[in-house]
Amino acid sequence: MLNPPYSRSEQKMSSTKTLRQKIFQKETAPAFILLLNTFVWYLLIYFTLTTIFAKPEFGSQSIDLFAVYFLGMAIAAIAGSQIPVRYRLNLLNIWLLLGVLATFCLTVLSSNDLLLNSLIITFLGVSIGLGLPSCLSYFANKASIEKRGLIGGAIWSLVGISVLILGLVASTTGAFFVIIILGIWRLAGSMSFIFLNQKPEIIQVQGSRGQTISFLTLIRKKEILLFLLPWVMFTVINFAEKPMLQHFFGVNQYSIVEFAEFAFIGIFAFVGGLLADIGGRKRVIIAGFVMLGFEYAILSVFSSSINTILISYVFMTLDGVTWGLLFSVFFTVVWGDLGEHYEKEKFYVLGGVPLLLANLLAVLITPYAASISLGGAFTVASFFLFAAVIPLMYTPETLPEKALKDRDLKSYLAKAQKIVEKETARKGTSLLREKEPEKEDEVEESNAEYNEACKLAEKYY
Repeated sequence: MLNPPYSRSEQKMSSTKTLRQKIFQKETAPAFILLLNTFVWYLLIYFTLTTIFAKPEFGSQSIDLFAVYFLGMAIAAIAGSQIPVRYRLNLLNIWLLLGVLATFCLTVLSSNDLLLNSLIITFLGVSIGLGLPSCLSYFANKASIEKRGLIGGAIWSLVGISVLILGLVASTTGAFFVIIILGIWRLAGSMSFIFLNQKPEIIQVQGSRGQTISFLTLIRKKEILLFLLPWVMFTVINFAEKPMLQHFFGVNQYSIVEFAEFAFIGIFAFVGGLLADIGGRKRVIIAGFVMLGFEYAILSVFSSSINTILISYVFMTLDGVTWGLLFSVFFTVVWGDLGEHYEKEKFYVLGGVPLLLANLLAVLITPYAASISLGGAFTVASFFLFAAVIPLMYTPETLPEKALKDRDLKSYLAKAQKIVEKETARKGTSLLREKEPEKEDEVEESNAEYNEACKLAEKYY
């Protein structure tokens, strides 16, 4: 008896299972847990600090404290990337525990003691930045380049969901309980990472592959500059425009929009990561920049509008989609791709430091936001974001051509198998009863699939 072809539902279940197996693999589990825990912790720490420093009793301290926070983070990240490779696994273990201690230290912040606050916030910034490059490098070493976008997208998808859930829980409690929750979260991530890494000799080999490279050599590379320039433009514009957005929407409304964006980040980070592995990183990144350019163009047109509710929905959607694409692909994946044959820490420093330091712009510009023309600010932002697409058009595709060809070949084989299954089923049916006339649309569908399969086969034969 002839075996019947798989039904559409069976094929869909098989495809879903394969996708799940690609994401949740034993060898990538420690990196998955490490990045998920770190990103959620970092984002919620930032929101918590913003809430605490917004209190009237802290007054002008907020500018000084945020300055030492982000500067400490950036300097620590650069220093952490210089640590010898053989110590980097130990660095990650210590770094995670430092994060736990630094989080709990936030409970003793005092509005009357600037020196104590500065020491605590500096320690927190260092506890974030010190191991961040090694954390991202560890992920890039564990996830193969062909699956890096998918896994990175899945991580950021769960980050979006986790930030929403924990953020809602935090909104019903005071700052003290939020800090305790985040400390426990970081501790859980630390224990999970240490438990999953029970074979340090294997991890040491994985973490040490690649050649050493200097920052000076890096910034002289054309492909690095073509990615770095638009990334710097994006980070500067994004954070420089934040005070204007708060002024336009109102602080409370903007906070709600900023928080709700994580729903879209959760969805489109996964979509962006999947597309980045199928068609390449470059297209996804360009799509993100173009979308952000349209976002600010729309804000420019409606900058004088009184009713901002509808505009806030449009902004929330476009901004969430853009951050989902760029977080999962540009920030997490591309720098690892560029450093595929090198130690990747310095590549991630180049990608991370502009993002960290650009946060200072929002703090510094906030006192002057009310006196800046919103229409002019949004127009300038839109112009530079569209201009940033130009160098991206000349960037090399970081996903290897072999990976793209392999996917084309798999697609060809899948289509060819589907045609064979249809023909086998049709011949088997004709043995039992007289063959029915083929429907015209089925014939056209079969011919279209056959022609497409032939086009794919021409690439290889």
